[in-house]
Amino acid sequence: MEECELLHICAGMEMLMNVCFLRQTIMTGKEFFTEYGEGSKYQIEQVVGKGSYGVVASAVCPQTRRKVAIKKMTNVFDHVSDAIRILREIKLLRLLRHPDVVQIKHIMLPPCRKEFKDIYVVFELMESDLHHVLKVNDDLTPQHHQFFLYQLLRGLKFMHSAHVFHRDLKPKNILANADCKLKICDFGLARVSFTDSPSAVFWTDYVATRWYRAPELCGSFYSNYTPAIDIWSVGCIFAEMLTGKPLFPGKDVVHQLELVTDLLGTPSPETIAMIPNEKARKYLSNMRRKEPVPLSKKFPNADPLALGLLQHLIAFDPKNRPSAEEALADPYFKGLANVEYEPSRQPISKLEFEFERRKLSREDVRELMYREILEYHPQMLQEYLHGEENLNSHFLYPSGVEQFKQQFACLQGQDEDEGNPQPMKRKYTSLPRERVCTYEEEGINPCSDICPKATAQVKRRGSCLLRSDSICASRCVGVTPTPPPKDCDLLVN
Repeated sequence: MEECELLHICAGMEMLMNVCFLRQTIMTGKEFFTEYGEGSKYQIEQVVGKGSYGVVASAVCPQTRRKVAIKKMTNVFDHVSDAIRILREIKLLRLLRHPDVVQIKHIMLPPCRKEFKDIYVVFELMESDLHHVLKVNDDLTPQHHQFFLYQLLRGLKFMHSAHVFHRDLKPKNILANADCKLKICDFGLARVSFTDSPSAVFWTDYVATRWYRAPELCGSFYSNYTPAIDIWSVGCIFAEMLTGKPLFPGKDVVHQLELVTDLLGTPSPETIAMIPNEKARKYLSNMRRKEPVPLSKKFPNADPLALGLLQHLIAFDPKNRPSAEEALADPYFKGLANVEYEPSRQPISKLEFEFERRKLSREDVRELMYREILEYHPQMLQEYLHGEENLNSHFLYPSGVEQFKQQFACLQGQDEDEGNPQPMKRKYTSLPRERVCTYEEEGINPCSDICPKATAQVKRRGSCLLRSDSICASRCVGVTPTPPPKDCDLLVN
């Protein structure tokens, strides 16, 4: 009798689960399989890069023919620390939606909530990065330098207003297109500060690639740091734009400080006295006295206004460096900067990064990652928030992940068969050369390719750099378009 009752109960539970799933499928109809059978949304074309956290391939949407980059990250949860870093980056990129920050377009829904191991993130596709751009363009103009720096500072203003420190700005972490558009990427080492005061130490020695690392990080001068560490990095990048060579290519931390003081001179006794770290004070006090080198001697062909701003960006004392907002108001950007097009945002809520305060297990991180992925699947997110998904937590959704696995495997297998185990590199970007025009002359509304609803004309005249074929590259150097309405996507592709 008990066995029969048990069988009836099991049969009833199975029937209930089937009915719930059937009801869900009937209610959503075509949308269910459109939403989760998403492998057909993109056709992978070629591998364009490979890093420590995954492989990146270019892909195209068959319906729109728009190209994207898909990053495949496998066995994400093998190491909890790596998984947390990936979670942090994905979350930050969702919260930092800005024209000068790379955008996540979509994240593929995993086939199983409780057991997934791989993540496929769809980004906007950029042609190259600033490191390669500087390497192959040895005749950049002052207009290039100005517009590049403007974009970096505008992106930093937005990030810092959200209390986010990037902590690893360098040319390789700045994506670039041939139309001179830059976007900051790689937020894996970024952190959020939840107070207005300088942030407590959350640094390790590998944070900020040495050549772009602020001197206070090299010498552990302080126990608290400010957004000025990112401003220093941008200053180093700007100097590299002017010469095509790294400004402070130190071989180690000591050599790095030697190169910095060779150019800037040894810090004043007042600056040294303000450093809490006794060992750092002693090291700097015993350093051979050096006089600063005029930047006009180091950069003889540079715009004096550019050098004036650079001098502030790479000030040895972080308190003497301007904020990103202050730097944008510098006379160097006269005619280009406009506060209306340099948005800020509210600081990020502590609740978004509550997980940073506790010790997480592998399953904890997996659940948090799944919750973050659902931000790109509104229907599933609502079901998750209302607890309607619990019955199907082990259900294998008709995900596009398996299709992507096969496509990636096929591409990587071809590379190995051809004796080319390294992925194809993105093409180096050759930038447009200088020719000044106005949008009015070319009859272009720069808003139209940002948002179809934006029909307002440019409020002020700007210049852009043209290719040799004299076709105006919209969104190019010196142009700030009228912003689209608030209900439109602000991200420039």
